[in-house]
Formats: sequence, C-alpha cells, structure tokens
Amino acid sequence: MTTPAWVKDAIFYQIFPDRFAKSDKLPDLGFEAWDSPPTVYGFKGGDLYGAAERLDYLKDLGVNAIYLNPIFSSAANHRYHTYDYYNVDPLLGGNRAFRLFLDEAHKRGIRVILDGVFNHASRGFWQFHHVLETGAASPYKDWFHFDPERLNMTRHWGAYPSSVEQKLLQHEDSLTAIGYRAWWNLPALPKFNTETPAVREFIFDVAEYWIKFGIDGWRLDVPGEIDDDEFWREFRRRVRAVNSEAYIVGEIWDEAQRWLQGDQFDAVMNYLFTAASLNFFAGDHLNYEVVQQQGGIKNRIRRIDGYAFADEVERVLNLYPRENVFAQLNLLDSHDMPRFLSCANGDKDSLKLAWLFIFSMPGAPCIYYGDEIGVDGRHDPDCRKSFPWDESRWDKTLRDYVKACAALRAAEPTLRYGDTQRLHVDESLVAFSRTHEGERVVVAFNVANQAREFEHDAAHPRVLFGNPQIVENKVSVPPRSGIILK
Repeated sequence: MTTPAWVKDAIFYQIFPDRFAKSDKLPDLGFEAWDSPPTVYGFKGGDLYGAAERLDYLKDLGVNAIYLNPIFSSAANHRYHTYDYYNVDPLLGGNRAFRLFLDEAHKRGIRVILDGVFNHASRGFWQFHHVLETGAASPYKDWFHFDPERLNMTRHWGAYPSSVEQKLLQHEDSLTAIGYRAWWNLPALPKFNTETPAVREFIFDVAEYWIKFGIDGWRLDVPGEIDDDEFWREFRRRVRAVNSEAYIVGEIWDEAQRWLQGDQFDAVMNYLFTAASLNFFAGDHLNYEVVQQQGGIKNRIRRIDGYAFADEVERVLNLYPRENVFAQLNLLDSHDMPRFLSCANGDKDSLKLAWLFIFSMPGAPCIYYGDEIGVDGRHDPDCRKSFPWDESRWDKTLRDYVKACAALRAAEPTLRYGDTQRLHVDESLVAFSRTHEGERVVVAFNVANQAREFEHDAAHPRVLFGNPQIVENKVSVPPRSGIILK
C-alpha cells in the first residue's frame, strides 16, 4: 500500500470559495456586503478568479496544497447541495475560472484537491428532478430511495415540505415523511442509492473526469454514509488508474481503521488530533459554550494534562499503518466547527501551541482560511466569515508565526518523515523526539503560565524555534509556548 509521496511534504490551506476572495471579473448579482456578518443562505460573491489572484499570498505563507470546499453548481453558498457535478458553479466563474485557478496553482507548485459530495445530491439534481416530475415512469427511479406511493403518484412529494410534513420529519424517516430518503432527514439532500449500478458508474465517472481535468485528489464528504467497502475500493482503483499520485482523504470524525487498510483512502481528516490539541493547548481557556457547537468532536472536548495528551498522541500515531499516519490531514478547525480561536476563548497562545504541534508531527498540516490572521467564529455560519483583505485588520504576529512554522517544516525533513518518540512528560510540559536518517529534532510544548524544564541529552542543542533557556542539559521552555531543538 502506498500513499502519494507529495503529501508528506504538503502544507494545506482550506478555502471556502464564497468567502475567500472576490474578483472584479464577474458581475455583482446582489451579493451581501463582503464585510457584513455571514448568514446561513446569503452569498458574498467570492469566486475562483479572486482565489487565483491570491495564490501568491498563499505561496508566501508557505502553502503548497489547497483543499477547496465544493465548487460544483449548487443553490447553496457552501455548495454541498450539488445539482451538476460536471460544471463549476457559474457564481464561481464556471469551468473556465477553475481551469485558470488550477493552472496558476500548479505553476506555483501548489496542488489542489476538491471536495467530493457523493453521498447525496440536491433537489435540483437532474435525475432527482426527473423522478419528481414523472414518478415511476422515470428511468432514474432507482437512483435514489423513493416511497412507492409517491412514485405511483398516489401521494404528493414533500420535496418542499409543508408544516405537517416538517413535523413528521422530526419523528419519521424521510422516506415515509416526504417520499424519499434524505441525508439526516434534510429535504434538500436526497441520498443516492449507490447499490444501483448506474449511480456507481456516474460517481466514478465524475471522479475520473476531474482527475483528468488535472486535480490532485479528492476530499470525500461523509464517506462513511456510503456503507460499502467495495464502492470505495472501486473508487480508489478508478481514480488511481488516472493518476497514481492522487490523494484520497475521507471526512471521518472517529477512528478510521476500516478505511485505512490500503485499499480505500490514503488518509482521513484527523479530528482526533483536533480534539487532543483543544484539550491540552487550550485547556483552562476552553470556552465550553462554543465547544458544545462542535459537532463530531464535542463529546471528546475536556481539559487534559500532559500525561493524557502524550498518551493520546501516541495512541493516534499507532492507530493506522505508517504510510497512512504520514498522510493524515491534520487540522485544528474547519467549516464544520467553530474556529479554534473561538473554542480557546480568544487565547492566541493556545492557537500558536496547536499550530506548532501540527507542523511538527507526522501528517500534512492544514490551515483553515483566515485562521492565520486571527479570524474567529463560532459555529456555522459564523465560522465561515469573509476573509478580510484589508491588512490593517490582520494579526500579523499570528501570520508570521504560521509562516515560520511552515518554513521550518519545509526546511527540516525530520519534521516530515521522522519517527516520533515520547521524550518527557509532566502535567504541563510534553516533549517528543523526531528522528530520521541519523538526524534528531526535539519538540516541546509548555502550557503552564510559568517556565518548565526538561532534560536534553545533547551537549549543545541548536535552537530552531522558540526562546528556550539552556544550561548544560537543562532546557527551560517559556510559559505558554513551544520550542524545537536540533
């Protein structure tokens, strides 16, 4: 089993296209003001031309890979409600804008992976709409899970449910309440019937099409909802036949051994590291009101000490085969949860410590757009604010910190390829060693409000990051900070 070699060297940046950057190449169709608070349904007008214009900003930050939230035609600002899988949303500039974006990214050595939403479509998806119009006569009647009474037109569809149907959805499966199975009983998201050969072929063809177009991989939305290992094995075979270096990463919030056996995904979004980072680095700063909005990891969030943190890091690093561990997408937050800074009650030292952690551990670090300049935000839609391109609003100290982390990871192969071992643990201070081809790097994290010490066995360690005090073999790590030594 192999994972794409380039992922070990990747530093990802996640872009929510409607909120990242807006060009002057497309008409303003009545979008919300860019700097106004985000709303559930509103569009800000960000587009791929605008994103292409900001690639030099990302390159300067140290980014060499981009994860784009969905870009295909959709009636939702987040575009998880796909109605055309072969065309980029016109509001983003269409396929022409994506061609430009992809080519410009590749010119700069930046890889691009797309969000693949294959568990469900939308009410506007052609094949679904066809069934709503023609019932059992539609050749697409097996593409979704339909109620026979609605198919035979003896009952009305509930695609746009009445108040009565809305109440039914609270107590019944969507199949009986509105006439078709919808993801999480959301009428806007009819769930594909992936047992139907035509549906499987459609999804595999979409996956191949965009790999041939030039993308570098897929981030798979809720892939566990397609409870069929052979589906994902075939998905991998088809994608890898087109590009043997294509990256396949799944959105799995829990342990993911099932999908990381070498025949399905290369990696998952490492929300286990997200939770551990919040628990240890934010610690006393955790805002539990915000934390309870965290969706898939909220039940894991609690303050932990250094012993528990080190145990969890070692556990997660040993959950999967080594190749998969080094391909994990290590993130601190995303469009699906409140931003790390808000979870940490605005404490920027917590965020810095967590960044140093994901930049110094196995797996590819991923920055959620705007985190690097201090953008905060509670749960959706607040975590999806527009990027403030007015530099006077940036926390440039934070950006410089991320940039330094990225530069160090790029400069030190040991941080990308090295084996990890626990070196020192106490309640507030944790240190790990990373070793690779005879080189050793030591990373240490102190969450206490006072300096803490550990012993280093090297005679004259060189400081790569941070401001430790070193006397003989004693290393003192300043309060609420991290260091890296060589």
